[in-house]
Amino acid sequence: MAPPQGQMRPGRQLAVLGFIFVVLYLLVFFSGGASGGWKDRLEPRLGLDLIGGTRLTLEATNTVDGKPPTADNLEEARQIIESRVNAYGVAEAEVVTEGNRNIVISLPGQNRDLTDVGSAAELRFRKVLKATDGSGAAAAPAPSPSASAAPPGSVKPSGSASPKPSGSASPKPSAKVTASPSAGGQGGMAPAPGASATPTPSASPSAAAPSPSASAEPVPQSIEQQRQAVQQKVGAAAWAAASGLQAPADLAADPSLADKLKPFGTLSPQEIAVLPVEMQFNVPTITCAQLDKRPAASIKDPKQKAVACEAGAKNLLDVAKVEGTDVKNASAQLDQTSSWVVSLNFTGKGQEKWTALTRESFNNEGQACDQTALGQDGKCRVAVVLDNEIVSSPEIQGVLTGDSQITGSFDNRSANALASQLRYGALPVTFVPQEQQNVTATLGDSHLKAGLLAAGIGMLLVIIYSFFYYRLLGSVIFLSLVLSALLVFGALVVLGRSIGFTLTLAGIAGMIVSLGVAADSFVIYFERLKDEIREGRSPRSAVPRAWIRARRTIISANAITLMSAVVLYIVSVGAVKGFAFALGLATVLDLVVVFLFRHPIMTMFARTRAFLSPRVSGLGRALPARSAESGTARNPRVKEA
Repeated sequence: MAPPQGQMRPGRQLAVLGFIFVVLYLLVFFSGGASGGWKDRLEPRLGLDLIGGTRLTLEATNTVDGKPPTADNLEEARQIIESRVNAYGVAEAEVVTEGNRNIVISLPGQNRDLTDVGSAAELRFRKVLKATDGSGAAAAPAPSPSASAAPPGSVKPSGSASPKPSGSASPKPSAKVTASPSAGGQGGMAPAPGASATPTPSASPSAAAPSPSASAEPVPQSIEQQRQAVQQKVGAAAWAAASGLQAPADLAADPSLADKLKPFGTLSPQEIAVLPVEMQFNVPTITCAQLDKRPAASIKDPKQKAVACEAGAKNLLDVAKVEGTDVKNASAQLDQTSSWVVSLNFTGKGQEKWTALTRESFNNEGQACDQTALGQDGKCRVAVVLDNEIVSSPEIQGVLTGDSQITGSFDNRSANALASQLRYGALPVTFVPQEQQNVTATLGDSHLKAGLLAAGIGMLLVIIYSFFYYRLLGSVIFLSLVLSALLVFGALVVLGRSIGFTLTLAGIAGMIVSLGVAADSFVIYFERLKDEIREGRSPRSAVPRAWIRARRTIISANAITLMSAVVLYIVSVGAVKGFAFALGLATVLDLVVVFLFRHPIMTMFARTRAFLSPRVSGLGRALPARSAESGTARNPRVKEA
């Protein structure tokens, strides 16, 4: 027989809940990313504090003007660093900003060195205008027959064989850029001798980073004020002598000049950075050791000329005609000779800029390059500058209208590292690694066990209290908590695969807190049910009325908890954000269980004979004494205590 009009049909709500479970666990076992055995498919994505891993803190330094980084620059840097980390094939990494100058990188499940992902790497393509030899004097126009520390880089167009390397090496780079016969303008670029994808000893990441004293004591003065301070330090005579130089001085030819310029050799890298570009290049007592240790943002401005070293020789560089943002993609590949190369392609406007730069360099137009800056074939070179480093300065062998290829002495690691820097090179902020922590898997496993133990104890205490106080109704609480836990677990697995949600110790804490929210809704409902029975209603009629009166309170309480979780998620970072997400997720799923299980199952219990027994149902004195045979109340109204 059909139920009376307006009466609840609990089977429908339970069927909807069953459908939700079926869909959720189909996604758990068969959704994208599900692989391995059934045990592997049931594993949520765990955070660093639960399975171990690496955490690195990067601190942003002040600019040369002494100003702190802006919030927009910090967020842009965070996104670039996150892209660099993900380029290593690490999709589980968490990269967040902390405060107004720190970025924290967390990599669960792996212990690896992450310090290189925070290298400033301001990518610029600059034509080499002049060059010196290792002594600081102008380099000879002709290549020197002396051998260099590294073999000269070979050149090969995309899709063709590598040309034969030069038989002799010079301190001057011998790499070249040629047009590809098959691609109508494609070419290759190769790292120069001593300037392979990995930095040279004189231009290592540690050397390029600011010194501890510089990062700890940022200079608040403007560049002009700092320059005046340097002028006073070296003295008027030294400053005048340096300002009068039109080319790199030859100290062997003029020993008296060496004494005048000697004070420049005592300057710190921070002081060298504020000197005029021509002075940095022309003064031979300013060494590459000083230039390489300049703060990372020293040659950041693309509209100004710059000085950078390569293989111990100073290079005067033109303004940047192509920047890192013009690079569309860079990837490490194996060529036909099974050698690692870095393939470069540019954006639409970037390709136009690159073509114009290669045309200018090939034809020696615009700001002409000096004889000292020419390559072995007498063509101008273009330096690929990452912050203060020249990682490659190939000789331009033609006008390149297509993609380019960097070739040289690469291995898999160095090629991918250079490709990552080229692809995500334009960091707007300079960072100094502060602390890298490695959390062992053993410690993470102990955290996980402790968190699960705390959750289990919390749930057990709620269940024990429920059966002690509510008897039969305690089974409703127990089943509701089990269903909520299954829903939360399935959601964690699916969200971990779809949006990369990582469960941390803070997330487990949020779920434990949600147990209290769920327990509150039980108390509200059951106590309202007692009130209805005390007013003389039968259990069957009291259940729907108690639900109507308790529903608004339950929704309000859960809504407040949910809003708190949302606000906390928006304004927080790191572990606190995980706590807020887990709390909000558990609260939403608790509401699902309240509407689709708790109320329907209570409606079904109200129709049983056991529900009429005060000792069994847990309603206590709120339930009038009834005749087991007739089912009528002996005392229809019971005074409230």
